[in-house]
Amino acid sequence: MRYSRFFIPTLREVPAEAEVVSHKLMLRAGMIKKLASGVYNYLPLGLIVIRKVEDIVRRCMNEAGAIELLMPSVQPAELWKESGRWNYYGKELLRIKDRHDREFCYGPTHEEVITDVVRSFISSYKNLPINLYQIQTKFRDEVRPRFGLMRGREFMMKDAYSFDMDDAGANISYENMRQAYCRIFEACGLKYKVVDADTGSIGGSFSHEFMVLADTGEDFVISCDSCDYSANLEKAVCVDEYTKSADELKPSEDVATPKAKTVEEVANFLNIPAASIAKTMIVRVDDKLVGIMVRGDHEMNMAKVKNYFSATTVELASPEEIEEATGGPMGFSGPVGMKVPVYGDFAVAAMVNYCVGANLKETHTLNVNHGRDFEFADVDDFRNANPGDKCCKCGGKYVITKGIEVGHIFKLGTKYSAAMNANFLDSEGKRQPFIMGCYGIGVTRVAASAIEQNHDEKGIVWPVQLAPFKVCVVPLAVKDEDVMKNAETIYKILNDMGLEPLLDDRDERAGVKFTDAELIGIPVRVTIGKKTLEKGCVEVTVRKTGTTEEVPVEKCTERVAELIKELS
Repeated sequence: MRYSRFFIPTLREVPAEAEVVSHKLMLRAGMIKKLASGVYNYLPLGLIVIRKVEDIVRRCMNEAGAIELLMPSVQPAELWKESGRWNYYGKELLRIKDRHDREFCYGPTHEEVITDVVRSFISSYKNLPINLYQIQTKFRDEVRPRFGLMRGREFMMKDAYSFDMDDAGANISYENMRQAYCRIFEACGLKYKVVDADTGSIGGSFSHEFMVLADTGEDFVISCDSCDYSANLEKAVCVDEYTKSADELKPSEDVATPKAKTVEEVANFLNIPAASIAKTMIVRVDDKLVGIMVRGDHEMNMAKVKNYFSATTVELASPEEIEEATGGPMGFSGPVGMKVPVYGDFAVAAMVNYCVGANLKETHTLNVNHGRDFEFADVDDFRNANPGDKCCKCGGKYVITKGIEVGHIFKLGTKYSAAMNANFLDSEGKRQPFIMGCYGIGVTRVAASAIEQNHDEKGIVWPVQLAPFKVCVVPLAVKDEDVMKNAETIYKILNDMGLEPLLDDRDERAGVKFTDAELIGIPVRVTIGKKTLEKGCVEVTVRKTGTTEEVPVEKCTERVAELIKELS
């Protein structure tokens, strides 16, 4: 490919809309252009990278025995109503109507559609197991799309679905996909971690996330410093490691806390530690309100609340609902006199003489104690894990690192097959629901995550496997016949070797060419200039290390091939 005939609209300035590194660099490198909120054009350079991710995914999925198909992106509401998800999936589901006023959605995922396909054609255990996958555009109407391709509304995704006759077979299919995912991310040249995860709106019995480790990641990975336990923030288990104090119970008293509403404000006003405050959140769990108490220095975990109640939906109550449940305004809720059941986190259950909201404006109550002033309906793990917490597996200590979710696998069980009457005949002729699994990879997110993990102050530092071009051939004087002759020869040989070169044949200054090559992140640069040619050499520079060496012209392509192999 010749730079002068290609389309790479690089930018010198960082666009105001860009927030994270990948967003900034993809815009500056001419890889994407925003069309609407969370919706992007994939420009040629960006599309090359996305296709490379797709090729790796497709190869590894095929090697794992999965079979590719393609399903429509627009799906009829009837299928979603069959599964029960139409009414509770949430506002992220883009609902549309056709000219006949029939309801559809633009698919954020395809569990219902694939279940309909399989129930239509597979009726016997003899045709199982089977794993079907696609690579396709999805749409999720995120409330706050941001970070470019990291959290867009429209995105490319690989989603696969396995169907088995029993749990044992489903577990084998799940493990097969887990290993395939490891091979995919290793083939992409990424550092990643596999973590226990919550099943979320997809549902199912258990799941794992694949997290690309990056300091700029928006997700948190909880890991043990002594064993191999890892989980995302939603799933990480907080064990009951607390011993209740034997301190004498003090009489409770209401105190005015003017202009003090948050835990930090109340702690500062009363000159007490945040750990001696217990905050009470009023939460709507499906169609009922409950109170959830966590320690002031801890954060409530909505996923754990949802799982505890086996709920379909969980959300914070409205100000009106809070006043109905507590008799007081939002921000000053407390458990004493509450009209709804109150559930406590393990850490709160060990507290004595603690501070809570008084259900009165700008008022809190000191020296509150459960068992005397109110009763818990139950006690469980309702909070986010923190660094230093005890590991639920070995008793070690948790540490937290940042990561980016790029893949998620689920064991669905019969969640969709039972709801949609998708059955097969077993060896005894009895009808049984398929045991399903679901496996997703955010293809466009992988591309962005690779940049988050591989960049410097000059621009992108692509892993060779994903680089849009592996080599950039840079003649410094395009009007010099000898320089261009050597550049053309080196370019042709590299191209014939399959090393995907880009020939920068623009009549530009050396600094402009070098800056663009570094911004785009091409792994190896070959620079052809008059002075080095006089010595019979060219310069070969490695983008990742910045090292430059002079190489004889006749050995240039051989050396480039060696470097590409070393970087792979």
